[in-house]
Order: sequence, then structure tokens, then C-alpha cells
Amino acid sequence: MSSDPWGRVDETGTVYVRTADGEQVVGSWQAGSPEEALAYFERKYEGLVVEIGLLEKRVKTTDLSAKDAQAAIDHIREQVDAHHVVGDLDALRVRLDKLVELVEARREERKAQRAKQSDEARKSKEALVAEAEELSQSDQWRAAGERLRALVDTWKGLPRLDRKSDDELWHRFSHARSAFSKRRKQHFAQLDAQREEARRIKERLVSEAEALSNSTDWGATAARYRELMAEWKAAGRAQREHEDDLWNRFRGAQDVFFAARSSVFAERDAEQAENLKLKEELAEEAEKLLPVTDLKAARAAFRNVNERWEAIGHVPRDARPKVEGRMHAVERAIQEAEEAEWRRTNPEARARAAGLTGQLQAAVDKLRGQIEQARAQGNNAKADKLQRELDGRQALLDQALKGLQEFGG
Repeated sequence: MSSDPWGRVDETGTVYVRTADGEQVVGSWQAGSPEEALAYFERKYEGLVVEIGLLEKRVKTTDLSAKDAQAAIDHIREQVDAHHVVGDLDALRVRLDKLVELVEARREERKAQRAKQSDEARKSKEALVAEAEELSQSDQWRAAGERLRALVDTWKGLPRLDRKSDDELWHRFSHARSAFSKRRKQHFAQLDAQREEARRIKERLVSEAEALSNSTDWGATAARYRELMAEWKAAGRAQREHEDDLWNRFRGAQDVFFAARSSVFAERDAEQAENLKLKEELAEEAEKLLPVTDLKAARAAFRNVNERWEAIGHVPRDARPKVEGRMHAVERAIQEAEEAEWRRTNPEARARAAGLTGQLQAAVDKLRGQIEQARAQGNNAKADKLQRELDGRQALLDQALKGLQEFGG
């Protein structure tokens, strides 16, 4: 019979292993010596030790699932419980029990990690939904559309939640995208309609602009072109493929008209500049008639100058007031001289002026007498009132005397 600390072989070749519960039969050995039998079953034990060690390493260092780890533990435990090896089986059971605890701890850790990841994923998806719902009301079509596509890619990279929660959030997310797409489609449909209407309006404006391009009714046509331009701006933009062509035609028609007008106006401006020079010379000639010393001669000379003035055409508008003002000043001076001469030589007017002066002088003298009398009587209030009336009459008298002087007396 042969034995070691963990097993023995009896006379019949039966191999035993020692455990805390007593000896257990390992098997029968007939092929060699008892020492060889013990060595064989000890090697099988070492194989279990190695297998447990490898499993411990996998559990600690890899992402081996708890289910697979437990299956591997159960498989080894079946071999340990079968007692087909010789060695410290109780130590193996302790290691397997600890390994079970480790697997369970890892299971709980992963469960907590999954719960945390799920919570983070829920918050992330809720944030994506909130942003998508806000973007669904945006009018920034390109930027919002690009952002929504980016949100979809972000969503796909997040873990799934429980089916109910994930479906509810996805429904809201999808609804927000659909709402935005619907609004964008409606916007561009409306925009297309507006651009088509703008194209029709601008076609009409172009036709009219081209029809007016050869007009020589400069003022009315230029005003109409300004109105057409205002209508063009109010019409909005047509489709891109039409807008530039329509604008080039519209602008080209205006250019033809305004180029022709500029040419005509340039000729007119040159003519008016020459007219201005002639009228300035006549104004200078008229101004030499002042001051008037011989009314008859001045009147005849001015009439001659004015006839030549009227024969000259238009001058530039901005220069007209000044040059015409010079002629009007001479004309007014001659008229004033005529009026003065008339007043001086009109006997009826002189008689009327003398009569009025005499009446006013009598009234003034009378008032002065009344004022002296009132003051002598101590009636200052009446005297002051009469004095105010006297001041007014005196002013009229002074004016009448000045007029009488104009008649030479």
C-alpha cells in the first residue's frame, strides 16, 4: 500500500483522496505501481489547479460574462466533486467559492455600470429629443437640417434603453424631425411659388423696360423707369436660373435709354452754357443803365436788351435764378424811377397829398391845444390819452410830409 498527504492506494489498487468529509474513492489503478497511480491522479489535480487559475485570470482581466464564468466554474466544480483527482480538493472548493463571489461581485458591478450607462444614455437621448424639438421650430433651414442629421448619428451611437422608454423617446425624436421636414417643405414650396410669381412680374417689367428703351420723352420715361425699379425690388427674387438673365435684360434696356438721354442732355447742357454766357453779358449791359438819369433813354435801352434776352434760349436751371435776378433788379429800378417821376409830375396826386397833409397838421395842432388845456385843468389821464392819439397823428403827418416832398414841394 502507498500513500501521501492527500491520497493513498490500497492492496486492491483502489485510489482514495482525503477530504474534510473523509476519504473518497478516486478510482482503480491496475496498470502500474501505487506511486505511479498517485502521481497520475496528482497530475490530474494539477490540471484542475491550472484550469482554476486560468479561469480566475479571465474573470479578473477580461470581459468574460458572468453566465460563461459561472458555467466554467460549475464545470470545474463537477470535476472536483467527482473526486477523480488526488490533491487538496477542499482548497479547490474554497477557490471556486471565492471565484463565485468574484463573479457575482463583477455581475453586480457590471449591472451598476449598465444602470449608470443606461441612465446616462437616457439623459443623452432626452437632451437630443429636447434639442430636436427646439430645432423643429427653427427657420434656419440649412443649419437646423444639418444639426438634426448630426443628432441622428449621435443617437445611433448611444446604447438602447428598455424598449418602452427607448420607443417613446425615439417617437418624440422622429416626430420632431418630421415636423421640421414638413415645415421646411412647406417653406420651400411657398418660396418656389413666390419666386415663380416674381419671375412673371419681372418678365412683365422687362418687357415694358425694353419697350421704353427708345423713348425720347425723357422726363416721363425716366420717371417710369424709377417706378419700374421700385416694382422690381418689391417683387422679390425669381429662381436663380432666371434672376440674372432677367436683371441683365432689365438693366440693359435702362442703359440704352439713359445713354441716349445723357447724349441729348450733354448737347443741351453745352447749348445752355453758351446761352448763360450771352445772358450774363446782357445782364451786365443792363446794369450799366443804373442809376437812371435819363428815364426815357434808360427805358428804351432796357427794352432793346430785353428783346435780345428773350431771343436767347434756356440756361442751366441752377444758374437761372441768379442771372434772371440781375435783370429783374434793373427792371425794378427803372419802374421805381417811373413811379417817382409820375408822382412828381401828377398835379392831382400832389393836390391830394397837400390836402391830406393840411388835414393832419390841423388835427395835430388841435390835439396839442387840447392836451395843454387838460394839463392846465389837472386832468392828466385825459392828457395822456390825448397824447397817445397825438403820437399816432404825428406819425401819419410825418409820412404825408415825406410823400409831399416827392412831388417837389
